[in-house]
Amino acid sequence: MSKYSLNEFIQSTKQDEQSNEFFELETPRILEVNLQDLVWAKMGSMISYTGNIKFERERVLEHGLGKMFKKALTGEGTALMKAAGNGRLYLADQGKKITIFDLNNESITVNGNDLLAFEPSIEWDINLMRKMAGMMSGGLFNVNLRGRGMVAITSHYEPLTLLVKPGQPVITDPNATVAWSGHLEPEFRTDISFRTLLGRGSGESIQMEFSGDGFVIVQPFEEGVSTGEPSS
Repeated sequence: MSKYSLNEFIQSTKQDEQSNEFFELETPRILEVNLQDLVWAKMGSMISYTGNIKFERERVLEHGLGKMFKKALTGEGTALMKAAGNGRLYLADQGKKITIFDLNNESITVNGNDLLAFEPSIEWDINLMRKMAGMMSGGLFNVNLRGRGMVAITSHYEPLTLLVKPGQPVITDPNATVAWSGHLEPEFRTDISFRTLLGRGSGESIQMEFSGDGFVIVQPFEEGVSTGEPSS
């Protein structure tokens, strides 16, 4: 249905008045946070809120000296904001689809562009894949999250989960890779030839290889790993 009366449209699209879990999907692309204390979210992801909520950009030493240096290396790619107070907070990121994970002493590693929000109970750290620094603009950074609590990530369109099994590595395009098992450490493969240098290669010269036992989440879209903009 594409034609509504005003009342029909309001009834069809209005927010859910019930407050249930801390993280809820208001729509597939809008995250509702039922806030009673604080939450960490991607800088600039707030689209609306009700109640008494204050927003503060992550301070330089908010998470310690070590993370400060890592953030400097990644060019503030994981800039966070702290939302504190009591109310309902709505978050979104470029219309991307949102997935919520409820970690139970588990860990997941997320591409820095695709992390939307997480509970303050979650421990996290930034990893810069140094081998990528000379291959892609800015390298590839990711965030490892672990412990108990909710984590919300984003993907362009519907994500696909690929199972990694011993002896059966999974190869992915870095620009399409969203997240993977926290214990997996991908290696990078290059297929740079004379044809690639002439601009006649396949366009898939750099690949991520996951080995072991776990999973990898990919999206049907190639996203610039450093800027969050579509790759050319």
